[in-house]
Amino acid sequence: MSELGFTFAVLGAALAAILPGMGSAEGVGIAGQSAAASVSEDPSSFAKVLVLQLLPGTQGIYGLLISFVTMSQIGLLGGDANMSLAKGLAYLAACLPIAIVGLISAKHQGRVSVSGVQMLAKRPDQFGKAMIFPAMVETYAILALLISLLAVNGVAGLTTI
Repeated sequence: MSELGFTFAVLGAALAAILPGMGSAEGVGIAGQSAAASVSEDPSSFAKVLVLQLLPGTQGIYGLLISFVTMSQIGLLGGDANMSLAKGLAYLAACLPIAIVGLISAKHQGRVSVSGVQMLAKRPDQFGKAMIFPAMVETYAILALLISLLAVNGVAGLTTI
């Protein structure tokens, strides 16, 4: 077992959880501030603005999923801890799409959700439209999740590095 390879793989798993988690915390936080202001003016808007506030939290969940999958494959959750430096670096690279895109998209999705909350404050009947805008940002987080999931599973299957 290469300790350095294992270290890079753990670093990848950690970044996959930490960075999108940070982005989600920021996105949910700024959307929550806007939601609280909106609900203070119109308490009946609570359910609609809550949905908009929660949307930026999905990136943190996606990152946590990739982190768990990676940890299970590298031995932290009962998988195979024997790996080369190249394989450890491959795990790190496989985790980077969700780590980076999750961080950035959650922050942007929070800002777009704020706009959706403001839209609902003026036009409560426009919930569907207010949801579409942050959902478009979500698309890129989902793509990054898929790439990281495929890459992490691909690295697990490699036997030559």
